[in-house]
Amino acid sequence: MSTLEIADIFRAGFESYVQTMGALPMDHYKTAHAIMACRTEELGGHVYKCDRCGHERTLHNSCGNRHCPKCQSLARAQWVQARIGELLPVPYFHAVFTLPAELNPFLLRNKTAGYALLFRCVRETLSELSADTKLLGARTGFILVLHSWGQNLMDHPHIHCIIPGGGLDGQAGVWKNSRNRFLFPVAVMSALFKGKFMHGFRQAVRNMACWANTRIPVNSRNW
Repeated sequence: MSTLEIADIFRAGFESYVQTMGALPMDHYKTAHAIMACRTEELGGHVYKCDRCGHERTLHNSCGNRHCPKCQSLARAQWVQARIGELLPVPYFHAVFTLPAELNPFLLRNKTAGYALLFRCVRETLSELSADTKLLGARTGFILVLHSWGQNLMDHPHIHCIIPGGGLDGQAGVWKNSRNRFLFPVAVMSALFKGKFMHGFRQAVRNMACWANTRIPVNSRNW
């Protein structure tokens, strides 16, 4: 089992990466250096000594950065347990909404607007399809989790969705189970999401001055 950590990757290549690719935003430097320093002598620590045998153990301090996988492991476990406590006694579906690689540079440079648009389009897509009487005809809930990079550690913004297999029928006041093996047809869900995102993306491009002079592949054939 590999013991390689993100901190090891940063220590091995972060400085050479910066020299090759050029300057990065200041928050990137802070995050990288925090992760490299996490639980090392650089941040100090505490020495614990056994009252019986006298054995000593040094535990170095954590960086506390929200991007650090070491610091956030406990918070992640607590979040998962809290979500498990909210689960309903029904089947669940897992769906992933992603974007073509051509749009990555625009979301990276406009994260607040770009990610907000991504969340909004996913939420509207699931809500509208759930309300469609041909598909479910009920109001459902879901958990949306943003991932901004892929397994290869490259830019890859996408949203994972945990969706119950059914919803609340507002008129009848009862739970309505999904009638199909799959919650919604993939082609229908994909087309609706694509239309919503591209509509919102074009509006954002027209409204945001920071994108005014950027070439935008809005007619990309890859999506």
